Amino acid sequence: MAGHSKWANIKHKKAATDAKRSKIWARLIKEITVAARMGGSDPDTNPRLRLAIDKAGDANMPKDNVVRATQRGAGELDGINYEEVRYEGYGINGAAVIVECMTDNKIRTVAEVRHAFSKHGGNMGAEGSVAFMFKQCGQLLFAPGTNENALIVAALE
Repeated sequence: MAGHSKWANIKHKKAATDAKRSKIWARLIKEITVAARMGGSDPDTNPRLRLAIDKAGDANMPKDNVVRATQRGAGELDGINYEEVRYEGYGINGAAVIVECMTDNKIRTVAEVRHAFSKHGGNMGAEGSVAFMFKQCGQLLFAPGTNENALIVAALE
């Protein structure tokens, strides 16, 4: 019974925090690996890698994990190869949508993205079908549950 044993309660709380931490670390490791593959393993010359390493430091990720992910991305170690892919399509009422993903399996990812489009009333387009409508100006990252008004204000700025 979890309610009567101090150590059982600690075990349950620790398991929950460890699960959250591992999810965050896995995402950061993927980002570090892709950044190292695309721009080299030197953070001084690769701003994307430098940003990913800074985020890993903020998440209290051990330095050896960061070094291993950087080496894997640079091709010095064997491991899962993550790559970035971009899918384009049309959403509800013909709204143009670009989906950028990081994956280790393109076939599985394209199936999942296609399913998401069809489930919500959209369809996937060919490469370049909607990209000409967009100009990449930056990236907006928000925590889940952020107020909609805050999203709109930040996007307009």
